[in-house]
Amino acid sequence: MSINNNLVPGFNDERDDSLKINLEKVDAVENCVVLYLNGYIDTYNSSFFQKRVATVVDAGYVNLIFNCAALNYVSSTGIGSFTAFLKQVKPKGGDVVLLEIQPKVYEVFQLLGFSQFFNIKDSTDEAVQFFKQETVVEDEIFPKIFSCPVCSKRLKATKSGRFRCSECKTILAIDNQGQVFLG
Repeated sequence: MSINNNLVPGFNDERDDSLKINLEKVDAVENCVVLYLNGYIDTYNSSFFQKRVATVVDAGYVNLIFNCAALNYVSSTGIGSFTAFLKQVKPKGGDVVLLEIQPKVYEVFQLLGFSQFFNIKDSTDEAVQFFKQETVVEDEIFPKIFSCPVCSKRLKATKSGRFRCSECKTILAIDNQGQVFLG
């Protein structure tokens, strides 16, 4: 693996000094790329961030590993961007993994209730192993007991699909892998 922003045509056409993104193809996993994030993501540069990642997804990379070791701040808008990427790649059979998140950035994910929506790993090797795992049979996951990301009420899902939290009435979705999402 080596840094190569030419993997995606036109990726370097637009730049932002507040957030630098470098790409590294992962040969061990089909359609997989590591995006090294350096700087911060806030309301002002989140559209730049979303456009850059959209070009990566449009180029066929649906398994995205975001290395956040040099990412020193993420606003709620920035976290919303990560959620948008997840919604973009899931229907295409892809997924998102976040790596090496700084403690103060992770705290924002936790405060907003998003830490449980994302696959968070400590190393690229762990992320690669996550993508290499065979598809889990739904019967092995359900019934699944989890906490509502909004009100923390303990809930039980008997199968994948959409449902409403019995306490706060938030609409939730759970996929066949057992991951819980808002809406």
